[in-house]
Amino acid sequence: MIRIGVDFGGTKIEAAALDRDGRFLARVRAPSPPDYDAALQAVRELVAEAERQAGARAPAVGVCGPGSLSPASGRMRNANSTHLNGQPFPQDLARVLERPVRYANDADCLALSEATDGAGAGAAVVFGAILGTGCGGGIVAHGRLLAGANRFAGEWGHTPLPWPTAQEHPGPRCWCGRQGCLELWVSGSGLARAAGRPTEDLIAAARAGEPSAAAELDRYVDRLARGLAVVCDVLDPDVIVLGGGLSKVEELYDRLPAAIGAHVFSDCFATPVRPATHGDSSGVRGAAWLWPLGGPEDPPA
Repeated sequence: MIRIGVDFGGTKIEAAALDRDGRFLARVRAPSPPDYDAALQAVRELVAEAERQAGARAPAVGVCGPGSLSPASGRMRNANSTHLNGQPFPQDLARVLERPVRYANDADCLALSEATDGAGAGAAVVFGAILGTGCGGGIVAHGRLLAGANRFAGEWGHTPLPWPTAQEHPGPRCWCGRQGCLELWVSGSGLARAAGRPTEDLIAAARAGEPSAAAELDRYVDRLARGLAVVCDVLDPDVIVLGGGLSKVEELYDRLPAAIGAHVFSDCFATPVRPATHGDSSGVRGAAWLWPLGGPEDPPA
């Protein structure tokens, strides 16, 4: 038996087949088409190829991507891949794949993957944050993904930057229509905007001792810490796991715990901040974990 997961991103789509222990049997990728119907067909072709390589067919498919499914309309909302918004994406995928489909936000699947057998394995409550082109969050408690009553739990990137300075307020306009969203400050694109140069160049310059780059990195750590401190005040997770491109910045793991501790409403803060064990594979692995091994009729593995 195998699990199939699909990671639907803004620039690429990945499908993967996993065995019962979460090991990869196949991984295939293709560019993400900007057209909705073409995207559906791309997913169908990738799933078929992953199953061909794995030599088995999964009874159901898990998919992660941007935004979430509205419980009111059954259609997509809040996706920065805007051609998905307003579409019955999981239902259409179930039709073209000819089997049941479950959909979850990509940050939710990061958290689920890492809580299952990654950096948050064994922890009661895991908060997973993606720091990539955008910024999102996911929550797993006692092994279960928390979607929320209205199915938008973890939409951390579209909360305001906490305790903004005069220079940070009201903040730039977000694609979502709001102003000053956290995503605009702590995502990779947000850091590049604030620094006025690519993030890779900024990090390299800070490590080389360039004062302006070091100061910009200091500001980034403080902004990220403020954002995470609010999560900790509400959720008090056992572990925070970071994914996305900026999760590769090693300095974050030394500096963030103390920086978060300076902002939380507590006299102590010992929550570890860890990089995702499975790196950029966490999304597709978490999508595969949305179903039990044997599909809808089997109990969870």
